[in-house]
Amino acid sequence: MRKALWWLIGGTRGGKNRFRIMMVLESEPMNANQLADRLDLDYKTIEHHLDLLEEHNIITTMGSGYGKNYFLSDQMEENKDLLEETAKKANLGDINEQ
Repeated sequence: MRKALWWLIGGTRGGKNRFRIMMVLESEPMNANQLADRLDLDYKTIEHHLDLLEEHNIITTMGSGYGKNYFLSDQMEENKDLLEETAKKANLGDINEQ
């Protein structure tokens, strides 16, 4: 999990946006359109980041099509301390400030 988080939020250009997505999903599940609106990002950009996060078991989904909602995975919920540690090392701030 530590390596995946570093690659996803600390070691790539889109890391800040993926971190922002995780912080939103920590507080409430949303679909891709809601995330795009909340974060003021293009829908296709959100889809790209969601695909990467799901591929690495950071998020999980329920439903399908437009109603497909995204949640933090159980594995990510259990490792929030690693997320906070990685965010600090990547200079993304405190997860409580997002």
